[in-house]
Amino acid sequence: MDSELAALAASGATTLVSLMVTDSWAHARELVRRFLARTGSNATAITDLDNARTRLLSTDATGDEPTTTDVRTQWHGYLQQLVESGSVTNGELRILLTSLQQLAATSVTCHGAVRNEINGGVQHGPVIQSGRITGLTFHTHQSSASNQG
Repeated sequence: MDSELAALAASGATTLVSLMVTDSWAHARELVRRFLARTGSNATAITDLDNARTRLLSTDATGDEPTTTDVRTQWHGYLQQLVESGSVTNGELRILLTSLQQLAATSVTCHGAVRNEINGGVQHGPVIQSGRITGLTFHTHQSSASNQG
């Protein structure tokens, strides 16, 4: 196998596995499903993909690196097999990898729960937590009962 294709398969597997535990998984899964459909892959490949994600999510809380490595190795082997069999061209694999990498660059990992805490008294309006907000306007109306005292 061409070393460039081997590197693409390895990178594709790594990116795919990293996306399995992100909010972007549904989009990544659809990209891979369409890719596999074009290659004529067997129908169990997408089921294997879903099972791999389930394994990762069930062990993610414990930080199980052997499971992550196992899933990455499984998908690297699968992509490599597609390349070796001629089912995938260099360009097709590169397009998939580029799409997955773009998705990974904008993904948020699903680790644990979000906890918000407000301190410092009673809040009488909207409370928003965000990294960046631009152009936000709130229109509030006070009831006449709260203005009388």
